[in-house]
Amino acid sequence: MKKINLAITGCMGRMGQQLIISSKKNNNFKLVALTENRAIKKKISGIKPVFNTINTFKKSHVIIDFTVPKCTLEILKIASKLKKRVVIGTTGFSKKEENLIKNFSRKIPILKAGNMSLGVNLLMYLTEIASKSLGNNFLSKVYEVHHKHKIDYPSGTALMLGKGIADGKNKNFHNLIGKKYLNKKSFPYTKKINFNSIRKGEVIGEHEVRFSSGKEIIKLNHESFDRALYSEGALVAASWLMSKKVGLYSMRDLLHFK
Repeated sequence: MKKINLAITGCMGRMGQQLIISSKKNNNFKLVALTENRAIKKKISGIKPVFNTINTFKKSHVIIDFTVPKCTLEILKIASKLKKRVVIGTTGFSKKEENLIKNFSRKIPILKAGNMSLGVNLLMYLTEIASKSLGNNFLSKVYEVHHKHKIDYPSGTALMLGKGIADGKNKNFHNLIGKKYLNKKSFPYTKKINFNSIRKGEVIGEHEVRFSSGKEIIKLNHESFDRALYSEGALVAASWLMSKKVGLYSMRDLLHFK
């Protein structure tokens, strides 16, 4: 089987470093390019990190991107010119940026996920089912914990779960977004979906959806123990994307959830 030429952006970041480790252990991939937004003198796995340019990505078949929204859009612009596939694990996009990604997906295959974990994507699916089944008699909220280095909040995964609640009720997610709390010991249920984000220590990731009728509470949760969970999921996504036509995909498509 011919190996997939892989480019990893943001190679000095936490996920970038983990992706390098996981890709070296995966016989389906050949690492051909690493990029960073600053000059890096030393080589990593025999490759010198460089800036995002057309020449950088020429030899790659697929690009995996865990950076920041501004960088992701820069990469998509280059990838669309080269007709390269892109897996996006970056979070924190604005509504305008989400629309720009949709526009790029009309030119190249893109798989975008706020979380690459099988378990988290199953949690989102179960969240939709619970939200639909429980109806308007239950209020809901989303709780998440991440390491102290994570800047954006709520996490992309928390927002995914919020969307799952909205989709279950067949309502527009943006109309249901409530307050976004940071490091609160407790936060209320309201008619909208409130979020509470905790940033502490080196926590990989914890997410919980809570539904309350006032008489009972239902909790759906997921906890991550190893960052390799995400990098290995991203590699599965990259391999899967190789056979896909132009379009915007998610882990839900990969996992065949209805």
